[in-house]
Amino acid sequence: MRGFNALGPALAVLLWGAAGAGAHAFLERADPRVGSTVRTPPAQVRLWFTENLEPAFSSVQVVNEAGQRMDNADSHVDPSNLAVLRVSLPSLPPGTYKVIWRVLSVDSHVTQGDFTFRVAP
Repeated sequence: MRGFNALGPALAVLLWGAAGAGAHAFLERADPRVGSTVRTPPAQVRLWFTENLEPAFSSVQVVNEAGQRMDNADSHVDPSNLAVLRVSLPSLPPGTYKVIWRVLSVDSHVTQGDFTFRVAP
């Protein structure tokens, strides 16, 4: 019986850790897709996350190869789906673009990252 009593708290810690690990908002998919090449410049970048986002503290921007901001500075969480972050784009010339995002999930965890996509000539 002694081994069972020691196992209980250890199991509880493991289960709590597994539940807490899923609480961050991780990037699930993006449009344009991560690392993709598109022939037609996209009108916007949309990012889907695994958790709902806190709109006031979540943002995305798109920069060109020189680091100049290329989006329309209207980044926002989609009111119809709080797990989607979007920003509109002007007509982008051919080149490689970096999408930089930072989000706060509704449970107060911050995640951030970046990826590139390319507009073909």
